[in-house]
Amino acid sequence: MIESGDLAVPAATVARLPHYLRALHALEADGVRTTSSTELADASGVGSAQLRKDLSFLGSFGTRGVGYDVASLSVVISSALGLGSTHRLAIIGLGNLGHALANYSGYTARGFEVVALLDVAAAVVGTRPSGSLAVEHLDDLEKILERESVTMVVLATPAHAAQAVAERVTASGVREILSFSPVALQVPDDVVVRSVDVAGELQILAFHAAARAASRSAKG
Repeated sequence: MIESGDLAVPAATVARLPHYLRALHALEADGVRTTSSTELADASGVGSAQLRKDLSFLGSFGTRGVGYDVASLSVVISSALGLGSTHRLAIIGLGNLGHALANYSGYTARGFEVVALLDVAAAVVGTRPSGSLAVEHLDDLEKILERESVTMVVLATPAHAAQAVAERVTASGVREILSFSPVALQVPDDVVVRSVDVAGELQILAFHAAARAASRSAKG
């Protein structure tokens, strides 16, 4: 269970909440005021029973025969996810991936603000990949995290540098890390790391593609 305020929510449910919130925002953008569990589940890519079970951890919602109020449920899920205040992000590693992450335009609408960019390459430090923030040197990491009141770090460094950087980040008090570095980070128990392994996900897709091809071959 993961505690959020007075709520205790299973980790698997927390992982699905952003999908529900994204679907609700899309419905709001289309002017939809109420939605059924079936409609919301289909838009989120889960079963309606799973959706209802997940939402039950947040409270009692929905009216039989009417459904869920889209705006109200959006507020509840946003609150459960801790999006009531803006989270301040630092992106570390401004290679091709880090550069793309710095230029992503969806942070603000989702309650996040990029407040610092860091790298070690002389050719990168001082540049402005996002058009506003200048890249600062990693040597000043601790000072920058404190100066900008950073609450989360996005790690896009090469694998060989990731562990050392993560140790400096956690020693500075940051407890949430989103890592794109292809390595398992060793961090204190109270630190939450979410890892995005692009190559690993592609390998899983390759497995399914190979299995499908083998099935077709066996039938043919």
